[in-house]
Amino acid sequence: MKYVLDSSAALPWVLPEKDSAKAIRLRDDARNGVHELLAPDIFPAEVFNALLKAERTQRINVGEAKPLYASIGADIPALHPYLPLMPRAGEIASRHRIALYDCLYIALAERESCEVITADRGIISLQSQFSFIVPLSSL
Repeated sequence: MKYVLDSSAALPWVLPEKDSAKAIRLRDDARNGVHELLAPDIFPAEVFNALLKAERTQRINVGEAKPLYASIGADIPALHPYLPLMPRAGEIASRHRIALYDCLYIALAERESCEVITADRGIISLQSQFSFIVPLSSL
């Protein structure tokens, strides 16, 4: 199965979260060829930024972000250029009043005719408009 992987669903690979076991199972299934994971090419920047924020908020120790980022990078989804997704992502962001960055994941899933897996509440809030949005918690 092909999925767009939101960065919020990859962070539980390395940060303890309620749904870490589900995220890790998804990653392991992708490693074993069960799933194909995709993401817009902003994914690495979003992941690293979230890990640096975890350092700033003392969720992890200073200096841990870089090796955790490398760990996620070992299983990075197939990256797709975000620029072609911008027009549709902009439409979604404007209409639904959520971050453009989040809408890039939705636009990619729409284009690729697949589901987007996310733990982001903003994206999940659009599930009634976009039936292909799947909360990580529901896996």
